[in-house]
Amino acid sequence: MKRTYTGSLIMFFCMIFLSGCLYPESEKAENQTPYEDQLDLVQTAVDKYREETNGLVPIRTKENDTPIFEKYLIDFSLLKERNFISEIPGNAFENGGMYQYVLITPEEDPRVRLIDLRLTEAIRSVNIRVDAYRDEHIFPPFGEVIQDGIYTVDHEKIGLESPPTVNSPYSNEHLPIIMDAEGKLYIDYRIDLNQVLQEYSHDYAEGDDIRYILAENTPFVPAYSLAYTMENNEPVFLNK
Repeated sequence: MKRTYTGSLIMFFCMIFLSGCLYPESEKAENQTPYEDQLDLVQTAVDKYREETNGLVPIRTKENDTPIFEKYLIDFSLLKERNFISEIPGNAFENGGMYQYVLITPEEDPRVRLIDLRLTEAIRSVNIRVDAYRDEHIFPPFGEVIQDGIYTVDHEKIGLESPPTVNSPYSNEHLPIIMDAEGKLYIDYRIDLNQVLQEYSHDYAEGDDIRYILAENTPFVPAYSLAYTMENNEPVFLNK
């Protein structure tokens, strides 16, 4: 009996050890910490960095034509060098997590926000199919015209059973993936914009880029988005 009990204990502890080793990286406890807490920690570090560097911000250098919400990626190595953070947040891409930390309005009022990398993966997977289609047909797989120069993706042409979408980081709604005249893919945030325009007070006027209402009032930036404005209090694509 004693030998059986000892053997069972050994097996029990082995199972605990193996489950820790095999648990997916993205599901580990540090990656499940509420992102509000980690955003606050990084925001404090960014503020301290600015104080010590006469207003500089800890970001990586990106090309000038990088879309605005994907342009100012936080460089955690700069924050660690000055001991403003002891370790990179567990939910950050650099630490195996599903978010990229970015800044909005870095020159005026730098605030820390997130890019949900599941959006990045969704765009990438559809883009692979679009590229394969263009290799054979030259032209992108245009669907219906949404607005001048903006189209749906013809899902049948690229071998999908239904139009491609992503889960919104704001509402969990299914947001369409769309394309421009050059075949570049974007996410259509009109569903979310319509909701937040009604939910939050604002002073946007026709002609303004209203995407910032999402970034200002939530932890997430509208990554892979075209510019939007308002017409009759509803979001529409901003023609430039």
